[in-house]
Parts: sequence; structure tokens; C-alpha cells
Amino acid sequence: MRTYTFLTLILVSFMVGCQSTNAPASSSSDQSNSIADFTTGMQKQEGFFNFYYDNEVGRMFLEVDKVNQEFLYVNSLAAGIGSNDIGLDRGQLGNERVVKFEKHGNKLLLIQPNYDYRAVSDNQDEVKSVAEAFASSVIGGFEITSKNENAYLIDITDWLLRDSHDVSGRLRGSNQGNFSVDKSRSAIYMDATFNFPKNTEFESILTFNGDAKGWWLRSVTPTPDAVTVRTHHSFIELPDDNYTPRVFDPRCGFFNISYQDYATPIEEPLVKRFIVRHRLEKKDPNAEISEPVEPIIYYVDRGAPEPVRSALIEGASWWNQAFEAAGYKDAFQVKVMPEGAHPLDVRYNVIQWVHRSTRGWSYGSGITDPRTGEMIKGHVSLGSLRVRQDFLIATGLLQPYENGDETPNAMTEMALARLRQLSAHEVGHTIGLAHNFAASVNDRASVMDYPHPYVKMDEQGNIDLSEAYDDKIGAWDKVTITYGYSDFPDGENDEMLNAILDEAFDNDMRYITDQDARPASGLHPEAHLWDNGTNAAVELNRMMKIRRTILDKFSEKAIKTGMPMSSIEEALVPMYLFHRYQVDGTSKLIGGLNYSYAIRGGEEVVTEMLSSDEQMAALEALLNTVKPENLKLPEQLLGRIPPRAFGYGRSRETFQSRTGPAFDYLAAVETAASLPFGFIFNADRFNRLLTYKARDVKQPGVDAVLDRVMAVTWLNPSSDGMDRTIQKVVEMEMLKQLMGLAVNERAYGEVRAKALGKIKAIKSYASGRTSRSANDDGVYYQYVVSQIDRFLDEPDEFKIPDPIKAPDGSPIGSCDIF
Repeated sequence: MRTYTFLTLILVSFMVGCQSTNAPASSSSDQSNSIADFTTGMQKQEGFFNFYYDNEVGRMFLEVDKVNQEFLYVNSLAAGIGSNDIGLDRGQLGNERVVKFEKHGNKLLLIQPNYDYRAVSDNQDEVKSVAEAFASSVIGGFEITSKNENAYLIDITDWLLRDSHDVSGRLRGSNQGNFSVDKSRSAIYMDATFNFPKNTEFESILTFNGDAKGWWLRSVTPTPDAVTVRTHHSFIELPDDNYTPRVFDPRCGFFNISYQDYATPIEEPLVKRFIVRHRLEKKDPNAEISEPVEPIIYYVDRGAPEPVRSALIEGASWWNQAFEAAGYKDAFQVKVMPEGAHPLDVRYNVIQWVHRSTRGWSYGSGITDPRTGEMIKGHVSLGSLRVRQDFLIATGLLQPYENGDETPNAMTEMALARLRQLSAHEVGHTIGLAHNFAASVNDRASVMDYPHPYVKMDEQGNIDLSEAYDDKIGAWDKVTITYGYSDFPDGENDEMLNAILDEAFDNDMRYITDQDARPASGLHPEAHLWDNGTNAAVELNRMMKIRRTILDKFSEKAIKTGMPMSSIEEALVPMYLFHRYQVDGTSKLIGGLNYSYAIRGGEEVVTEMLSSDEQMAALEALLNTVKPENLKLPEQLLGRIPPRAFGYGRSRETFQSRTGPAFDYLAAVETAASLPFGFIFNADRFNRLLTYKARDVKQPGVDAVLDRVMAVTWLNPSSDGMDRTIQKVVEMEMLKQLMGLAVNERAYGEVRAKALGKIKAIKSYASGRTSRSANDDGVYYQYVVSQIDRFLDEPDEFKIPDPIKAPDGSPIGSCDIF
């Protein structure tokens, strides 16, 4: 969904000419009957816009009786391609636009006014000046076919058969080939073309002809040079003017829409911001608890099988707990989609079950009124393969197949528990909520976080998944819904809304969203994806103990009888990289900064440096992950993983290999080692270490971090054998990342200088060992010196090898596009 800007409904007529009408003036009987005469024999459907379908020639005609009257136009993708990588999914919403028809000569133009820039004013000249200052867009032009005294008739067939969803652009942009619509193989799809009093729905079969070049497309299309999808077009009546927008506060947890109001007094902000939400009102505004005037109802895809469907209904229904906390009774309901209903029909909030060839993202989207921010239709898309990834993780954790033919229930239960949380999460986006990636430190205070399964282990090494995922709405979620949906009987004001947030922060709630949690250079100590625990480093150390126990006993008990032994690797991968996201979170403590979306007059922390002890403890936790004893695999396990069985080739879910068909043990080691070093040696992180040390001598600074990494890797060689082989991989990965920092133009000169100094220190260390015998690593150290010499001669020209690409990880649970 594209989020447009917001307009209070007093601006319905703000565009030039909006007050006028261009309905035909003639009243002669032949002209007034011309539409009826022209459409004789055609299929007519009455509704928001009447339309006529000529089945003989496959043409669609629209009767326009609303000239200069704004409505909402939405384009969508009804039937997709099925590749997560390409990203063209069934039920994918496109852009929504406020549009209107204008008559010019013998044409009707479909015009999109520019709502990003406005003048909210009773002075029509002021309104006009802004409207004329910024471009509008004509998104369609149609010759008038016939008319009567009330309406014009236009042929919209070609417009409906255009590439409205930019399928060709997506295919080209993902290097899948150059394609264009072949109209000879395209048509109006009448089975999904409907008309209702407040929305008119069209659907088209589009065939794209081209030269398929990419594997993603070729793997999911029966004839790759002919890609057939269906696009959907919705004409929707705009909501009435009874919706009251609510002000956006950066601390509130909602998405927002914004616009520039040029009628704003100079002393006030030009940009206006309001939250995105559904319309919800109490029947009795004065009652502490009241039923709503109209409940918010979501409908679950009938194509979701059991027990998936029940899990989706149960998880989405959690939101009623939050609305109850905001003073509503039965305000949020979840039902099964009515038989025959179309998921893109704007009248239904939908939770869709979407299939792809590979696992991938789920997302919560929606259709909003760009003028007001009111959510008109919530639309959730859940990837069906995601439940299988959680099942795989649970299988690796439990290794339940003692005899190979068991059908244990624990894995299914964990996967369904994740589905409930995922359903609640994505629905949360469609009711207006942004991610809260700081919720995990507050006892899972929000379903809008990304949860990693919380695994417990007893002293005997038994794994407990009973608390893998939460089973209810979180405390923060109740705060956000109360902020966004409370119905104040005497009208809202800033003090009332601030009081809701102030109380939450007084109770130690935290809220940090995507912009501060996703980047590799992130620095907030509590805002992480797929993490657990009140302290990232402490939780990483706990997870490493669980991981070690799992790896030490890993065997064919992770696969069923009849499966190829080589498929042990699929179950092993998420166990070997079990800690990968906690590594990400822990790295943010180094050069970290505690902060909030504070406002002046509030009591939240503004900024607060982390202590040196906390940062160095995080570094120790990260360096612990690359110690040979934590990277090795048992020999008995390695001996049970053969080359890939015929018909079960290597995939994105397995480790890459430099050993031909054989399982590449060291590739797994290098993959795991590259994760912490990649985060530690981030240029932005080292820039902060440098700056914070200059501001506060107690901060660790660049030297302390580099010295400690050196001490644990290069200056602490393991004994001979596999441990030493593993450590060499670790040392080389550390050196590569250090070289990258030394030549990174984002890094300050002093950071680069210190990194270069450590590279020279490694050379000096290695030079002193080049004379040792081959068994004592002399040849290895000679190679190290030669590589550093090459780097020092031309550092900007030296090709630093890329680390081995890790198997697919995220989404292990969810990731969202709103």
C-alpha cells in the first residue's frame, strides 16, 4: 500500500472547478436515450458506477454520472506469480488514489489531485493558489461514446487491460526479463467483476509476453515466456465527513500520514500529521464500556486449511483484548470469509493465506482514505510456507524421531503458536500499528515485535518449547489501541492523549520502531529483531549454551525414516545459526546509545550512553560465538551427512560448499564467524566508539574494542587439530572485516588509521611465525603476510573476499511491508 497524505473533509471541494458539474445539458429524447440505445443487448450491472459488458466483442463500458465528484481508485493484483523473490503475490494491494472525472471536449479525463500539498482554508483563492502550484496527474483519458441527460458512457476496456500493477517493471527490475502486455491474450475477467452500491470492482486477465531470463520466474511459470496474472480495479465511494482524525505523536506506536498545509500560520508547523486507523465509535460515549456503533470485522481466507484457519482466527481475535482495555465490548471480531466473497472487495477486511514457491514475508496492508487517514479496508497476506519453517526449527530443537516413525505433536503446536502471533501481528499493522522492536525487553509487551522462539532447557539438557511464543495481546498493544481508538465523550485534547502515553512510560514501557532497529549500524540497546531477554548479551550467552547442547547430540533423529540422510543438513542449519539474530542485537550494545522518541516536556530518556562494562560484556558475548569450541560439530554427526541425495539438490536453505558435493564443514564455520565480525566492524559503530570516547573518557573507544578482538583471535591460537583449523577460518574472517573497515570511506580518518595499525600488528605477529615448520603454521602465516603486503601496497585496489552467503534466515517468523 502507498500511504498518501491527509485532508480534513472540509476540503472536499478544494480543487478548481470542484463545485461545478459537467453533466450533459441536452434534454432531447434521442440524446437522453443514447446510452440505452448504445448498450442494447449488453450485460448491465448497476452499482456505484453502472457498467455494461459487451460479451460479443469483450468490451467494457462505464457509465459516468459523477463528473467532478471525487472517489477512490485502487489497483491490485488478484492472481500472482508465486515467487517471494519477485514479490508479485495473490491479493497484493497497489496504490490508492483520490480521483475524479472531468469533461474536456469529447473526453473524460480521470484526474488525480495532489493531496500532498494543500491549503486548509475557507479562502478559495488561497486554496486555488496551492492547487495550481503543484502538479496533478491525469491517469486516464476516454472518448465519450454516448451520453444522456444524466451521464456519459466511455469505453474503459484498454484502461483495464493496461499494466496497472507494473508487473513488467517488477519482472525487469528483478532481472527476470523484459515483458509487456499481449492484449490478444488478455481479457476482462467477468467472474470477478462485481458492482455494489458503494464500490465497483473490475478484474482483468493479463498475459505478459517476453523473454524469460531469470530462474525465479522460470521456476514458477509453466511457460515462462507467457506470464498470466489477474489485476483488479476498485472504484470506491469516499467515506462521509463524520470521521475525526487523531493527532500523531511519535511515541504513540501508530503509522501516520502527513501533508503540507500552506494555510498554516507562520508560527505553527507546516507539516500536519495524523494517525492511520479504522473508524470506531461507542454507542454510548459516556459509558466506561460500550458496544461500538459498527464493529471492526476481519474475515479469514476460506482457502486456509485446518488447523491453520482456527489458529489465524484465534490470533487475530486477541485484538479484542486491547479494544476492551480501550472501553469497547465486542468491537473487534474475526469470522470466516463468506462463501463467494472476493478478497479484494473493499467491503471486507481480509486475512489471506498466500502460497509461494519459497518461504518469505507476510505483511499487513490496507486501503486508506488519503484525505483523512481513515482505514477503509485492512488486508493481511500470510505466507503459507512460514509455518513449515517454525516446524523445522522445532524439529531441530527436539530431534523427536527416536524410531523414525513417530508423529509427535510438539512441533505442530509450536508452529501453530507462531501462526497465532503472526496473525495478530499482521492484523496489528492493518489497524494502524507500527512495529515495536523494544517490546521483548518488557516481557513480550507487544505482538508488534518480531519474536524468536523462546527455548528453555533444564539441567539435563531437555528442551522445553511451552513458552516458545506468547498466547495473548501485549501490554503495549493495549496502550496503543487506547491512544488511537478511545472515544472521548467531551472531545479529545492533547492532555488526554499525552496522559495515556505518560502513564505507559511511567510503567517502563518502551517503543522503538523500524528506523532504529533494522540497520546493521543500529545502536539502540533494546530494539532488535528476533530477540529475547532483557539484555541482549546475557540472552546470547544463554542461547549459546542451548545451541551447544543441541549440536552435541544432533543426529538423524531430526529426520523421519525414509528421508535421505543428506536432509539432516536442512534441520541442522537453523540450529547451527540458532543465535544469528541475538548476535545482531548484542552488537548494538557496542557503541550503543539508549534513547527514545522524546518530546519536549515529556519525561522519557532523551539520550544516555551505555557503560563501558555493558559494552565490553557484549563484545565478550560476541567473541564467545567465534571460539572454536562453539563452532565445531561432533565427528559422529559429520560422518552421518553424506553428499546430497539424487533429487535433493543444494538450496538456499543449506550451507554453500567449496568442497564439491561433500558437506562443507568450514563453510558453516565461516558463515557463523562472518555474522559477529560483520556487525562489530561496522563503520558507523566505530565512528561512535571514537566520538563517545572523546566525549567521555570512561567509554571503551576504538582501541579497547580492537585490542580485545585481537586478543581473542590472532593472539590466542588454539592447539593443533580441528580447533586450530577452525580458528584460522575465524582469523581470516576477522582480517577481511578489519581490512574493510580500514578502506571504508564512511569511517573517520582516525578510525581507519587505527584499523590500519591493527592490520600492521597482525602482519608483525604473523611475520614472527613464518619460519615455523609447516606443522606449526609457518606456511599459513607466510600467506597472511603476503595478503597484508598486497593490501598495504594498494588498499583501495585490493579485492577483499566476500564472506560465504548465509542460508536464508529472516523471516523465521514475520516481516512486514505497510
